[in-house]
Amino acid sequence: MAREKGYTRKNFLKGLFVENPLLVSILGTCPALATTKSIEAAIGMGILFTIVLICSSCLVSLLRKIIPEEIRTPAYIVIIATFVTIVKMMTHAFLPELYSTLGVFISLIVVNCIVLGRAEAYASKNTVFDSLIDALGMGVGYTLAIVLMAFFREVLGEGMITIGNIFTSIPKFSIPVLKFVKDGEVVYDFSISLFTTPAGAFIVFGLILAVIAFIKNRKAELKANLAKQEKARKAAEAAAQAAQAQAGGSK
Repeated sequence: MAREKGYTRKNFLKGLFVENPLLVSILGTCPALATTKSIEAAIGMGILFTIVLICSSCLVSLLRKIIPEEIRTPAYIVIIATFVTIVKMMTHAFLPELYSTLGVFISLIVVNCIVLGRAEAYASKNTVFDSLIDALGMGVGYTLAIVLMAFFREVLGEGMITIGNIFTSIPKFSIPVLKFVKDGEVVYDFSISLFTTPAGAFIVFGLILAVIAFIKNRKAELKANLAKQEKARKAAEAAAQAAQAQAGGSK
């Protein structure tokens, strides 16, 4: 079967924009709201999620002709749970700060509808390579979405971006935005603690979705206006040609 030119690129990019699992499909909202208090936590969650998604999608694709139809969904859940357990144990061993920060939400990747959904909808019907690219795109897209949420929540809620609390191998540093501390004293603080709470997560998520909806609607309006203008132009050209033909016939 001939492959469409640029299919691999489109397969990857769809997860970032057109079919972003969080901002377009509105899937995986529970961990997105719970683990986006800081950028570091969001990056860590995104990396773990992407690893599980890639591994499970590739294995499901590899076994797609072996797993019987009757036990397909339970088999997929067992595969996903296996990789989640491995990732959880590795995180506990090598990134204890990330493990304690994310807590139960690492285990809840097992029931994340994005992972099971990609296994059912894509990996079970496509090759290992295509499933790998699809999972990578969806994982990166989800990671970018939760990091975007975490950026606004941390800036608005804490007043500064702090790196090094969770990934301790990186020297700890802070970037002041709405809050500045010098020699242990707060110089100014315009942060709003509401955004560090679950209610703040809902507000940020809702505002991001509202902006995306506005952009989509604006694009649709512009496209409709261009179509109308093109239709009017073609109608005018046709009328002009008909007038010219009628004038030529009368001569």
